[in-house]
This record gives sequence, structure tokens and C-alpha cells, in this order.
Amino acid sequence: MSSPQLVVALDVPDPARSAALVERLAPLGVIFKIGYEAYYGHGQSIKNALRAAGASYALDLKLHDIPRTVEAAVHAIVEPGVRLITVHALGGAAMLEAAVQAAHEQAATCSMPVPDVYAVTVLTSLAVEDLGELGLSGGPGENAIRLAALARDARCAGVVCSVREVPDLKAFFGTEFGTFCPGIRPAGSAHGDQKRAATPREAREAGADYVVVGRPIVDDRDPVGAARAILEELAA
Repeated sequence: MSSPQLVVALDVPDPARSAALVERLAPLGVIFKIGYEAYYGHGQSIKNALRAAGASYALDLKLHDIPRTVEAAVHAIVEPGVRLITVHALGGAAMLEAAVQAAHEQAATCSMPVPDVYAVTVLTSLAVEDLGELGLSGGPGENAIRLAALARDARCAGVVCSVREVPDLKAFFGTEFGTFCPGIRPAGSAHGDQKRAATPREAREAGADYVVVGRPIVDDRDPVGAARAILEELAA
């Protein structure tokens, strides 16, 4: 079993702090996740820092719109350094297919590797009762499987899901179908707004491909030490 790839979520409001985190953490071989806060707050600044460090990153923008709009958005955001982008599986098959096609087209234009498109299934902040309020029948696992099938058929490289869904997803779709897992918290850490969190060890044992850690690293007084501890747990 290979170790999952550690993804550090740069969910901080200060561009200088984001740049400092990239500079300190990039030598560890992690990749970075740019979410809403960083992308819309100081997107170009953080991309410049990532480029200077030679670091790869995931654009976690969870695109969700009509196919033509998502296609245009993917063309706009794919550039050298982007390793993975996220879209919402609930956008439907045509939207997912448009995103994958646009990623291939833009990568060819930029003469770069094609970034993987990962489809968000069920947010890790949602529990069973929340799904009922949204009109979705069944639990998180059942919905994740259903949406993952849609993503696989649309040629997505994998899905965003909780660690709890990983074993079933791998069993249904094979080990090559990727899993990008947020909500990773070292033992003893506060879960915050994550309702389906897991430890790095649990993520490794489940077979996750990417594990996303934000606050336990970026808010630590020693982010390098915190990241190294998680890397050691992932490789144990």
C-alpha cells in the first residue's frame, strides 16, 4: 500500500502568510490546495509564490454551473502548476464531461500535463440528517457511490469524499479511481465544522490517495513540524 499524498490547504486570509507557508513547506514534497479564501482573496499572489517554489497545487473551486460556463472556467484556470481541479458531481454528467474535455484542451494549449478533474460527492461537513434536508435519500456512502459512478462515466480521475467512503469506492471502481479526502485531523485535534473527519492513519489504512490538512498545519506554531508528523503517520 503506497502512502497518500499530503495536501496542505492554504486557507488563510493573508497573502504574505500564504507565501511563507509555501516557502517553508514545499521542500517537504507536499502539494497545496487553493480554496475559495486564497483564490478569491489573493489568487495571483499565491500562484506566484507556488510558481517560485516549483510547487504543484490543486484548485479546489468546486465548479458547479451549466456545462458551457464550467467549460469556460476550466479553460481560464488551467495553467502550468495546476495538478488537480474540483467540480461538483451534482452538476451532472454533461457538466463533468465538459470540465474534463476543457482540461485536456487547455493542457494541450499550455503544453503541460493534463490536470486531473475530481468530482465532489458529499461534503465532509454534511451528516445523514443534512442529506435528508437537501432531499437526498440514503446516507453519505450511498450518495457518494452514486455520484462517483457519474464521475467515472464522465472520465473524471476520481472524487472528493470522506475517508469513510474510500474502501467502498475502491471496491466498486478499482484502486486507480482516485480519492481526494478533506477533513483529516490528527488524533486529539478539534474537528471544527468537519462532521466526518478521520486521522491520517485512518486515511492511509482506508487507501486514500490524497489527504487534505489545513488548520492543524497552517495554524500550528511550527507548521513544518506539524506537517512532518503527519507525513510520518501517513508513511508508517
